[in-house]
Amino acid sequence: MREGGAPSAARWPLRGGTGLGRASFKGCGRATGHGMTEMNTMGNPHLTVTYEGAVARITLTQPEVRNAFSDEVIAEITAAFAEVGARADVRAVVLAAEGAAFCAGANLNWMRRMADYTREENIADARKLAEMLRVIYECPKPTIARVQGDVYAGGMGLVAACDMAVAVDTAGFCLSEVKLGLIPATISPYVIRAMGARAAHRYFLTAERFGAAQALRIGLVHEVVAVDQLDAKVDELLKALTSASPNAVRACKKLVLDVAEREINASLIAATVQGIAEIRASDEGKEGVQSFLNKRKPNWLPA
Repeated sequence: MREGGAPSAARWPLRGGTGLGRASFKGCGRATGHGMTEMNTMGNPHLTVTYEGAVARITLTQPEVRNAFSDEVIAEITAAFAEVGARADVRAVVLAAEGAAFCAGANLNWMRRMADYTREENIADARKLAEMLRVIYECPKPTIARVQGDVYAGGMGLVAACDMAVAVDTAGFCLSEVKLGLIPATISPYVIRAMGARAAHRYFLTAERFGAAQALRIGLVHEVVAVDQLDAKVDELLKALTSASPNAVRACKKLVLDVAEREINASLIAATVQGIAEIRASDEGKEGVQSFLNKRKPNWLPA
C-alpha cells in the first residue's frame, strides 16, 4: 500500500482529431501555450486532478492496492469533485483509474481499523462515504466513469454516481458485501438507480460477479468497448457534452436529479448510514470481516 509520496501521473495517450487529448501533470499550477492547465497534485497522494480545456480528469493512482478506498482516499475524491464542480471553465469531468482494477472497494488496512470501530465511529465513517457519493452525484458538471478494469463493492458506487459510464469488455463487476456479512447500504441509492431494483435483488443478495455485457444490459454502464476503443468512446461523449450549451447541460442534469424516482435526501442518506453502521457492528459483520482478513471461511459456511 502506498503511504504518501508522489503519485504516479495518469497515462493518457494523446491523439489528434478530437481536441480532447490527454495530459497529466504534477507541480505548480500554470497555463501552458497549448491551452492546458497544470495543477499541483502533491497534496493528493492517492489521485491526480488534471485539466485540459473544458475537461477535468480525476484519476485514482493506487494500482498496487487496486485503487481501493480508505478514509484518506474518500476525503481526496470528495475534495476533488467539489473543486472541479466549482470551476467555471470545466464543462465535463472524467473519473478514471490506473492499473488492472477501477476500484476494488475497501482498502484492507481501512477494513482492519473499521473492525474495531464503535457504533458511533462507524456512523461517522459511513457519513464520509455517503458525502463523497453525494458530491459526485450532485456535481453540477456532467461526469463520466472511464472503467478500464474490475469494479467491486464500494467501487460500484463510484460508477453508479457518475452520469455516464463506459467500460472495457473485460471488466468484471461485483457487489460482494454479503460475503463479508455486510450490506451495500451507503452505495445502494445510486446503484439501485443505475441498475434497477430487479437486478439489485439478484446481485445484492448473491454477490455474483458479472461481466461488462451484463452491466450494459441492466443499465449500470452505457457503453462497452474493446480496451483500445475506450478513450475514443469517452472522447465521443466529451465532444457531445462540451459542444452543448453549458447552461442547458447543467439544467438538464438538475432536471434528472429532481425528477428521478425517490429523492436522495438527508433522511435517505441517514438511513443508509445507520444501516451500514449497524451491520458493521453486528456479530456476522465482525465475523465476516475478520474471516476475510484472516483468509478463512466465515462461521456461517460449513467448515
